[in-house]
Parts: sequence; C-alpha cells; structure tokens
Amino acid sequence: MIDIVFPGDTNHHGTLFGGAGLALMDRTAFIVATRHGRVPFVIASCDRVDFHAPAHIGHIVSCSGRPIRVGRRSMVVEVDMIAEDLTAGTRDLCARGQFTMVAMPEGKGAGWSLPSLDTDAIGAPKDDAVRMVDIVFPDQASSFGAMFGGDALAQMTKAAFGAATRASRKTTVLASCQRIDFKHRITVGSIIELVARIVRTGRSSTTVDVELWSEDLTGAKQTLTAHGAFIMVAVDGDNRPVPAFAA
Repeated sequence: MIDIVFPGDTNHHGTLFGGAGLALMDRTAFIVATRHGRVPFVIASCDRVDFHAPAHIGHIVSCSGRPIRVGRRSMVVEVDMIAEDLTAGTRDLCARGQFTMVAMPEGKGAGWSLPSLDTDAIGAPKDDAVRMVDIVFPDQASSFGAMFGGDALAQMTKAAFGAATRASRKTTVLASCQRIDFKHRITVGSIIELVARIVRTGRSSTTVDVELWSEDLTGAKQTLTAHGAFIMVAVDGDNRPVPAFAA
C-alpha cells in the first residue's frame, strides 16, 4: 500500500500523524490477511508498534505486510511502513508493528480453518513496476455500489506520479492522460492493485502505462478493470520543465 503525505495528514511539525500511519498499517494487515484466508477479517489486537522515524509532507509512505503466524482462525501480520523522499532517493523505516487478525468465516462450517503459512510463496515482485494496493470503501462509490471513475483515475494518477518521480528524482506533474478504458465495474469491498510502468521517456517528460486490477475479497481472480497512459513532466520550483530523463 502506497500513499503520499499531504498537509491534512500531518501535525504542526509537518510530519505524518501517528494515527494516520496506524490506519494505513491496519489496512495493509487487513489486505494481507484477506488475501491469505479469502474470508472477511477483523482486527483483534495491535500487539506492538515501534516508531523509528517521521514521514514528512511530500514523502511517499509504503506499507508492506507479511503473515508471520497462522492459527486455526487467526493470524499475525507484521507490517513495515517506509517513508521515501522521492527526489533524494532515501528510504527510512518509519514504523513496524504486528497485527492480530481474526477470520469471520460465515457459512464455512465448524471444521473450517485458515490455510497454513506457505513461506515459499512469498517472493519479490517479478519486475520493477510501481505496484499499489488498496481497498474500495463506500465513500468512493456511487449509489449503485460501484467505484467512482474519478476515484479510479486519482489512484491511477498517483501510481503514475510515483513511477515518474522515482525514475527522475524530480518533482513531476501530470501533463495529460491519454485514452482511459474502463472495462469492468469495481464494487465496494474489492481490493484494487495498480501497476505503473514507464514505457517512454523524453528530455523532461515520460509516459507511464498504468493498469488497474480488481479482485473480490473472497476470490483470488484478478480482473483488468482499467488501463491508461499518463504523460508526466519533471518541473523545478517555479513549475517549469527541467531535464530529467535520458531520451
């Protein structure tokens, strides 16, 4: 899970509120648990969270989780929150915590239990694309229970920003978005995964291809829901284009 630290999420020192960071970590633990068990989960306890470094305005915070212990109907997920200064290229561990998640397997029968932990299945991503995962909540959906197109575009733009800024180590802004195709609706409670890859670069601009995948909480199948290309331009403090990419 990746997010950007905006002023509304910070204290008077310009650093991310601890509560906002905990909320991101909890959502990450929920996604990890749900992808493992494919049933709804609730948090039972936050066993320990150690805060190591602050995240400042403009930093990207990345939360990654991994199951470390699985019982019959509960599991412990360890979550790291990393703050990344995109222009400097530095990454610092902000916080690490363990979350105990309890499965709510309605209709599964008394003998149901969580799958055992398969450590061999945990591996690194297959490429260097920027990947972002999140959940669709009711405030992001229409009265028909489907995710607003504008919210989907916002998530896709955020992924394009992360990919372009990591590549250039400059501040980047959106210059244009090319054709966006929406192929399927995304319902409330779905997990969405965005995959952003740089496909072309110029002197100051780069084109980022972004895929938006969705999956039902209880099903492992991912569906390509939207696809588009975003042209990002590197700028200086006066918002003027600057050289940043090797053409």
